[in-house]
Amino acid sequence: MPTSAVRRRPAWAGRNYTLLTASAVVTNLGSHGALIAAAFAVLGAGGDGGDVGLVAAARTLPLVLFLLIGGAVADRLPRHRVMVAANVLNCASQAAFAALVLVGEPQLWQMMLLSGLGGAGQAFFNPAAEGMLLSSVDGEQAGRAFAVFRMAMHGATLGGAALGGAMVAAIGPGWVLAVDAAAFAVAAVLRAFLDVKHIPPRGPGGGMLADLRDGWREFTGRPWLWGIVVQFSIANAVVGAADAVYGPLVARDHLGGPAPWGVALAFFGGGTVAGALLMTRWQPRRLLLVGTLCVFPLALPSAALAVPVPVVVLCAVMFLTGLSVEVFGVSWMTALHQEIPEEKLSRVSAYDWFGSVALVPAAMALAGPAETAFGRPEALWGCAALVVVVTAAVLTVPDVRNLRRRTKQVAGAVQGAQEQVGDGTAVG
Repeated sequence: MPTSAVRRRPAWAGRNYTLLTASAVVTNLGSHGALIAAAFAVLGAGGDGGDVGLVAAARTLPLVLFLLIGGAVADRLPRHRVMVAANVLNCASQAAFAALVLVGEPQLWQMMLLSGLGGAGQAFFNPAAEGMLLSSVDGEQAGRAFAVFRMAMHGATLGGAALGGAMVAAIGPGWVLAVDAAAFAVAAVLRAFLDVKHIPPRGPGGGMLADLRDGWREFTGRPWLWGIVVQFSIANAVVGAADAVYGPLVARDHLGGPAPWGVALAFFGGGTVAGALLMTRWQPRRLLLVGTLCVFPLALPSAALAVPVPVVVLCAVMFLTGLSVEVFGVSWMTALHQEIPEEKLSRVSAYDWFGSVALVPAAMALAGPAETAFGRPEALWGCAALVVVVTAAVLTVPDVRNLRRRTKQVAGAVQGAQEQVGDGTAVG
């Protein structure tokens, strides 16, 4: 029985990869239900939409502030210990949040504080987790491994949101928050069994600031890396504003209410699962060129909302967008795995995460004034145009167009050329 089980598991799905995937599914199932539960907990305590936004912002702010420090810490300490410590903090904060909701009337400042602790935990967890995942696979099947991981993550996100909404209605937000705390506890136990013997021990180094400077040099020394991070800083900000602010308003005024908008978002999630499934089979040679071309459809949902199109068309647009953006996501992870030294993975991931979220709060805050100043359709067309412009701009970076997936044939050619140079043989 054990032998057949091993044979059924792909060679690239090693022990660490399996533990990382299983624990990520557990936490995604819990966390996406908890997002719904937290909003309803605020409303149940007498808060309004503004209070819900404050609790959400309280989680985002520590995430932005501590991400770079979290990346440096994850490259200095064993990554699995950083992940476990972050999970314990998330478990404690969610358990306290659940207790407040279940036994009394939580105050707004209490909910903001506990959400902030959760955000701080994520700031340390995210770079450590990405670095650990990128170092858990090797060889030409890395892209397939990342695609399967992301497919499991997106599936858990869809399931967690659907299950969480049903559980909030059935048993109340407090118990859903308690389930999320238990999910973090289970994930911490799973991650405690990660094997880090294959990772070389870190040198003594020159302190936290030296680590941050070293990570910055690694980041800025690769034009394809910082170019795409800047691209997504802007793209994520405007798409986030369109989805979180304008989407519900368009749904209310033109699509029939929140239910059709929820269905459209579910189609986007289904598209990401389909995109990850596609990338288990497809391995484009020019990783970043193909991935970046697949970012252009990210402008389509904003354009569809600006028209606005019927719900059926919007759902098709959202599915296509999710699928195409997932092609970028897998290609991006494969490029990081291929190009970034193992000992700097978490610091580089921290800059990536920082760029992804840094401008989102500002874009959310400016969405309302932009609608007032220009009108909602014009603001949405502006969001779509910005995605197109920044994506076209990053294609002017030569490394984005030319970076190729490494294969055994390519690696052999490079090694042969190096040997010829070492022997003093001219290389054409």
